[in-house]
Amino acid sequence: MGDGHIGVKEKTKIAFFLATSGHSGVDRAMKNLIPSIASRGYEVDLIKVKNHGPYLDSIPDGVNIIKLPTSHVYSSFPYLLRYLKKYHPYVFLTDKDRVNRCAICAKLITRAPTRLVVSIGTTVSINLKSRGIVERWVQRKSIGNLYKYADKVVVTSQGVARDMVDYTGLSEELIEVLPSPVIDASLLTKRLPLPPHPWFKPGSPPVILGVGELGMRKDFSTLIKAFKIVTEHMDTRLVILGKGKQRDLLMSLVNDLSLNHKVDFPGFVKDPYPYMAHSKLFAFSSLWEGLGFVLIEALAVGTPVVSTDCPSGPAEILENGKYGKLVPVKDPEKMAEAIIETLKNPKDPEFLKQAARPYTIEQSTDAYLTSFGLPLYWNG
Repeated sequence: MGDGHIGVKEKTKIAFFLATSGHSGVDRAMKNLIPSIASRGYEVDLIKVKNHGPYLDSIPDGVNIIKLPTSHVYSSFPYLLRYLKKYHPYVFLTDKDRVNRCAICAKLITRAPTRLVVSIGTTVSINLKSRGIVERWVQRKSIGNLYKYADKVVVTSQGVARDMVDYTGLSEELIEVLPSPVIDASLLTKRLPLPPHPWFKPGSPPVILGVGELGMRKDFSTLIKAFKIVTEHMDTRLVILGKGKQRDLLMSLVNDLSLNHKVDFPGFVKDPYPYMAHSKLFAFSSLWEGLGFVLIEALAVGTPVVSTDCPSGPAEILENGKYGKLVPVKDPEKMAEAIIETLKNPKDPEFLKQAARPYTIEQSTDAYLTSFGLPLYWNG
């Protein structure tokens, strides 16, 4: 395996090097993609930094978990060098900027005959606005100057791709938009039970649902302000699933707006699909995204949606308003108006599901393997 050539056996190996939070969009995507690729007959190595995700629910046949004895991305570098020197997988896929930088440098040093694919899942220019000037400069320069040594840069939406080219100067020929593996196709036809929450009992007022980390980027404060306006026109409830640093701040806002008996924060829910399926509307209030997984999931169960037209993802998912209304970010009045109109005139569930179909695990796996230059099924 050290002769510098890729043989038949090595060509079946696809390696992932990841260091995720355990509950991010990348985690969810990789928890779907890795088992799916293994099910196609490929050997998969998942290289993980200590105390980081993704955490697979079970270890499928063909998946080998390699837990590095280090808790930081940069200190994993020597182990990465050893791995590439010894195994040189046919494809090496990484995600997140620090991980990507490590992988690119490791490949340059080892000169491993490996196809390196790095991924970014967020709108870079906006994501970096809140960072310090040094970190912002380092990431911008590393993407523009270092990523050109990767074989391909995978992103989640056309908006992310355009932003990356404009902000970092990276060649657009190197970038490819691939559909994320968001949903199992069975979700499109599954009958889901009522969620264990009293507001979903038959005969209750319609529920508006929000899902996501209770942080600045999701901007649930705008959704709550919009909901206050909605309550002046109709009897509704708002449920926001998720946990995060802004929970107390958001609860204080709810109290200030006298909405205590109409807004609930049940916390993180492992299976949000029953909540999505039995809500009358799903509201997405993000300031920026790379795609918007929960928006796709809500559409997959046929729930009408209203979304901010944030960069990047929602406009592409909703085809510029075909599948749901788009409103400006940080505009409670416009969001309230769109919510009221959608509740009064909801779109047909089967029509809404069409928007989610491109993001099934099967279609995404096909797209990734095609991008890797590999057959959709490996027969040896």
